Amino acid sequence: MITREEAYKLLTDNVKNKNLIRHCLAVEASMKSLAAYFSANEEAWGIAGLLHDADWEATKDTPEQHTLVLADWLEDWDLGDEGIKEAILAHNHFHNGHEPPQTQFEWSLYCADELTGLIVACALVQPNKNIGTVTVDSVMRKFPESAFAAGVDRSKIQNCEAELNIDLESFIEIVLKAMQEIAEDLGL
Repeated sequence: MITREEAYKLLTDNVKNKNLIRHCLAVEASMKSLAAYFSANEEAWGIAGLLHDADWEATKDTPEQHTLVLADWLEDWDLGDEGIKEAILAHNHFHNGHEPPQTQFEWSLYCADELTGLIVACALVQPNKNIGTVTVDSVMRKFPESAFAAGVDRSKIQNCEAELNIDLESFIEIVLKAMQEIAEDLGL
């Protein structure tokens, strides 16, 4: 299977925006924590999180191509049978015409992707811009404020309850803790 090092090189060869790389690192950490929670393959889930937006800079003007270009790039790699490519494709199903998320793996990526953005926004409004001072309660207080981190689709995050059987607070806790563990890599 593609190694983490190979996936990281694929990401950084195709993404130059440091904040987008940090986003992918945040989603990778979140996915590994969710895999641990579900007793799933942490390596495969982490790879999907790391790579999910690797083609963003190439497709930002054509959202219907986002993840389809990446899927083509991944044709040359051994992804095992873990569903990495399907999870990546499903996270952009609204635009690329792929099936919506079906599996725990796919729903985890779909929900965590949006939540990482909200958590970063919560960190950036802290006086010290330190993710270590962000709490589940502070994220929950900001969650209903639609003007705060307006680009974050809260409905995608809330799918964690129906599709993953994890209440919103617990889901935030899992993702926040994972991100706090790599705070230095995130610049937060």
